[in-house]
Amino acid sequence: MLTRKRYAPAIVQLALLTGSLFAAPAHGQQRQVLPTQLAAPTGIKPVGRLPASRQLRLALTLRLRNASELQTLLHDLYDPASPKYRHFLTVEEFTERFGPTSADYERVAQFAKSNGLTVTHTAVNRLVLDVSGPVSAIEQAFRVTMQAYQHPKEPRTYYAPNVEPSLDANLPVQGVEGLTDFEPPRPADLKFASLVQNATPNATGSGPNGLFLGSDIRAAYAPGVTLDGTGQTVGIVEFGGYNLSDVQTYFTNANQPLKVPILNVLLRGFTGACAPGCNDFEEALDIEQVISMAPNLSAVIVYEGIYDIDIFNQMATDNIAKQLSCSWALAQDASSVNPIFQEFAAQGQNLFSSSGDGGAYSPPGCTGNCFASIYPADDPYVTAVGGTHLTTSGPGGAWQSEIAWPQSGGGITTNGFPIPSYQVPLINSSNQGSTTLRNVPDVAAEADGDSYYCANATCGAVGGTSVSAPRRR
Repeated sequence: MLTRKRYAPAIVQLALLTGSLFAAPAHGQQRQVLPTQLAAPTGIKPVGRLPASRQLRLALTLRLRNASELQTLLHDLYDPASPKYRHFLTVEEFTERFGPTSADYERVAQFAKSNGLTVTHTAVNRLVLDVSGPVSAIEQAFRVTMQAYQHPKEPRTYYAPNVEPSLDANLPVQGVEGLTDFEPPRPADLKFASLVQNATPNATGSGPNGLFLGSDIRAAYAPGVTLDGTGQTVGIVEFGGYNLSDVQTYFTNANQPLKVPILNVLLRGFTGACAPGCNDFEEALDIEQVISMAPNLSAVIVYEGIYDIDIFNQMATDNIAKQLSCSWALAQDASSVNPIFQEFAAQGQNLFSSSGDGGAYSPPGCTGNCFASIYPADDPYVTAVGGTHLTTSGPGGAWQSEIAWPQSGGGITTNGFPIPSYQVPLINSSNQGSTTLRNVPDVAAEADGDSYYCANATCGAVGGTSVSAPRRR
């Protein structure tokens, strides 16, 4: 079975601190191999080369400065006993203390330009630099050969470099996105189709046919409170467009007002178009659940783009939405996005992410019919959201009982992430969690096919952690 190449996390972390992962010197210049997982698996034969003139868009992530100081600060920001508790930074403060310097950012831009690449977008926090150029220039810049391969599980070819990318060792770059399309973003709600067919509503919700609306979930989980989103803004991660008419239909059928502004942020040439026949299930579902849960939000900002690095970094540099939601499964790319996730933490932004719908994660060494942990849910800087089966006393009624949803993704990370400090005191014999690796999920909510949705010009029952994640933010 073909598997993607993985580096041991401890080795990668050590390499980032010491700069010890180097390729052989070229032209007298020492080079660093980036700690990515982009290269095609060892031993697989390409079916061809990518045309030298083909244009690709890349997003480069730069390293943060003062890493030890940042880790101390993040601990203090979330420690109620610390005088710095919840004294979150602004974008400007974070950039000044921990972001790459202007000189370093310019050196990376010059590196791109000198290798025939065009800088297409810069970021105010200097963490991400977007570039584009022909395959020939990319191969020269990163010392790779871009080739096409037959996908091992899908009826398509994909492109990838033959080796991990490398570049001059004195450049503070630690990640790059866009060198492969092996694992494009996909909805984490993998069981959507079967759930619609086999939905068994418990008839205690306020929606059509007794299905749950977001308002039912709010009443069950937060009874007697007046919190309804007033003064708050939610940001949503999306990789496709949506039809506003689907969202409007949801609230019309639910007999609820739709008064929250929905703002679209389209990144790096993404149009946001959803032509007739497009699939806007994930996008419409996320928006509907967020607004139905919090009907008086100041706004829902829908960040739409091609690359997760661009989306996450725009969320960080905007720093408007403090609650962020992601119902997508992404290629594991911690080297590129963790600097942004650390900025989220420093600025008081919380990213909630679906844990997936494949049931328990497979143990280490699994070789067949395996279910790997869903990224970014298992990243230590992200709040992972699992699924439950909820029973309430009636429409808009009180919580009565709740059990785990068997298909909820959960278990021990298969990506090798170390256990975060906040989980250490919670691991015991009853929950059988790992004392050394990240455990998933952190929180959970109703996901058992009893919720109402409208998308793709139709409405019905839906479940999955794609439903629970936008509800828990």
